[in-house]
Amino acid sequence: MHPAPSVIVFTTLSGLGFGLLLFLGLGMPDVTGWVAFVFFAIAYALAVGGLLASTFHLGHPERALKAFTQWRSSWLSREGWCAVIALLVMAPYGAGLVFMGESYSILGLIGALFSLLTVFTTSMIYTQLKTIPRWNMKLTPAMFLSFSLAGGALLSGQIKAAMVLLAVAAVVQVVYWKQGDQALAASGTDMGTATGLGSIGEVRAFEPPHTGTNYLLREFVHVVGRKHAAKLRIIAFTLAFVVPLLLLYASPHHLGALIAVLSHLVGIAVSRWLFFAQAEHVVGLYYGKR
Repeated sequence: MHPAPSVIVFTTLSGLGFGLLLFLGLGMPDVTGWVAFVFFAIAYALAVGGLLASTFHLGHPERALKAFTQWRSSWLSREGWCAVIALLVMAPYGAGLVFMGESYSILGLIGALFSLLTVFTTSMIYTQLKTIPRWNMKLTPAMFLSFSLAGGALLSGQIKAAMVLLAVAAVVQVVYWKQGDQALAASGTDMGTATGLGSIGEVRAFEPPHTGTNYLLREFVHVVGRKHAAKLRIIAFTLAFVVPLLLLYASPHHLGALIAVLSHLVGIAVSRWLFFAQAEHVVGLYYGKR
């Protein structure tokens, strides 16, 4: 699919924001006053900023509120409800820490749970799509959750937890790439199944449907060369996991942690770009792009 910047910003920032809210809800770090205010300000800026960025990808942003009515069948609607509940619950929890130095633990636990559910429901928006085999895997939610937890641990200053979670996320990323590269072939989808003509013999495209571009090609067909994809994967993996781990091990202090966070953020953004750019939508079979 075409990697829209708004969606990349949304999935990257919101994952980090709700990951940080999760750790804050669990009391990590155990802070109050202005220090707590800074942590919550960062978390809300990332989470809300990501959610706002997602509206730019809607054809009719003014109708966004209608999505909340479809929670029984839509993962997008469930994501919206979980995000709103998480943000509303964490607000009084954060206010208690900032202004009164009190920790309302039950609110923190509920907020942490819905922060985690927000990331999970976001991942399920993509996991449910059978038309994109690379996304239609159990590893998709595992990748979203592991990235969010690792980023949240980094931002909350939980060095030991961050190192473990970064290592786990790195393994999930590699396995996801390996399995994703084989997903389209393993799905059994080809030109024959796409056209419904496979039962009468081998099907191949004589010529493309048309010579110009159209909406389907712009939105659902984006081909990344193998060499470029390999280079971008190395960049994403190095910045998202290797650099932060080395920095946390060698210099687990404020400056090292800050550089680790920035490196992780850029690396995850590159990984997210690949997530969308390498999405092999089966509609590409009609155009000889798969």
